[in-house]
Amino acid sequence: MGGAVHPIEGDPVSDDTASTDLADLLELATAVAVEAGELALERRRAGVTVAATKSSIEDIVTEADREAEALIRSRIDAARPDDGFLGEEGNVAESRTGLTWVVDPIDGTVNYFYDRPAWSVSVALVEGDPWNGGRAVVGAVFNPVSGELFRASRGGGAWLGERRLRVNEGVALELALVATGYAYKAETRIRQASIVEGVIGKVRDARRIGSAALELCDVAAGRTDVYYENELSPWDYAAGALIVEEAGGRFDIHPSAGMAFMVAGEAALGEQLRGLLIELGQ
Repeated sequence: MGGAVHPIEGDPVSDDTASTDLADLLELATAVAVEAGELALERRRAGVTVAATKSSIEDIVTEADREAEALIRSRIDAARPDDGFLGEEGNVAESRTGLTWVVDPIDGTVNYFYDRPAWSVSVALVEGDPWNGGRAVVGAVFNPVSGELFRASRGGGAWLGERRLRVNEGVALELALVATGYAYKAETRIRQASIVEGVIGKVRDARRIGSAALELCDVAAGRTDVYYENELSPWDYAAGALIVEEAGGRFDIHPSAGMAFMVAGEAALGEQLRGLLIELGQ
């Protein structure tokens, strides 16, 4: 993650991106997220097949992951063939426009596998290098089980349906509902659990739902005050980070002597949590 910092709302997009209609790009992002989500939900109801494991035995890939990503890639290629593509399941294409679609076809695959309702499709269009300082200009996160579609464009606000989203403001750390997540590797989870042990006694409470994209959207919607996690990739956070920023929050990735970590929420609260995490050896 390299300590990259994602800018807060209000930063102008580049001239190249400004010349493109963000409304059209957001419409494409939302359309492909919904179509892929409906496909994945249909496959879930028919039964799930595990296609492979990745970083560990817990880190599974379903056939639906691959099918949904292939669908998104085909729709993007047809509409914008010169844009780049970065998908969690291995679909990669170099950009000729400076814009790259960053996609997680099923964020929360373990939830999906167990038929827990907290999983989503995340689609973002990123200006610049998604791995090093790039920033999303549009983003959509769709939960097919609940039917909730979160969306944002840079400078255009964050939305859930017709409701404009806003992060919770003026919350002190000791009164904050904090969300986090865990890595797939057992040894990393053990370390993360020790950090949670230090956090949980200094906040209102802690939650973990198992989908980084949805955790970020919950911050934007005021359902959670602040969220932190380690070892995330661009497809995990690209859309959700923009949604937080456009809801008046801040998303930062911090280098650390331990594991690099990201924090999302109102800027002042995020700084309080960042300080606590560093104190705990995060």
